[in-house]
Amino acid sequence: MRLGVNIDHIATLREARGGLDPEPAFAAIIAEAGGADSIVAHLREDRRHIKDEDLFILKKVLKVGLNLEMSIAPEIIKVALKIKPEQATLVPERRAELTTEGGLDVLLNFARIKEVIKRLAGSGIDVSLFIDPDIRQIIAAKKAGARMIELHTGSYANAKNKAQESKFLIELKAAAKFAKGQDLSVFAGHGLNYCNVFDVARIKEIEELNIGHAIIARALFAGLGQAVKEMKDLIKQ
Repeated sequence: MRLGVNIDHIATLREARGGLDPEPAFAAIIAEAGGADSIVAHLREDRRHIKDEDLFILKKVLKVGLNLEMSIAPEIIKVALKIKPEQATLVPERRAELTTEGGLDVLLNFARIKEVIKRLAGSGIDVSLFIDPDIRQIIAAKKAGARMIELHTGSYANAKNKAQESKFLIELKAAAKFAKGQDLSVFAGHGLNYCNVFDVARIKEIEELNIGHAIIARALFAGLGQAVKEMKDLIKQ
């Protein structure tokens, strides 16, 4: 199972002072050395953390793949086509949210998502859809032309008790198995940390976990390279 490390919050810290430090690309290189299999960055429409220039730098310096999280806004699509990341993950986006809330509604936005997938894929970019573990959304993702999906693990990660956690874990397992049966590559992420990652990492159909906040928070105490290594070791175990 691969690990994608999201570096958005390195840029969040930089923007808190409006200066140059810390540099997201330096963080990406350290994460890469610590065992990250890909680097994830979300270019939001309001540019609240990652900026366009960050992505151009990342594309130049990374040895592993760049996974660009992005909305389906025309402006963001133009940037993606210029940068040509190895992967683009389409996510929903609301200006007021602190972080991505819930999965992309492929059913509701089917025609537009299908068009965006075609444009990005036509430029050589692998496209993933960040969706809830819902069979209907998986079917729609497949019909829209996606070859990979990322299952939103937020409900599992934010479960209030063991009963809820078990329920959401069963949903993730069923969704992953169904998606794999549809010949889709299956990734997962959102809210995963050093305590709750174990059961998700045991789902054999999932090929990659994308984790950001927990790793960056751990890095404050252990260092970023060590934090990435610890998460990679937990996934392997």
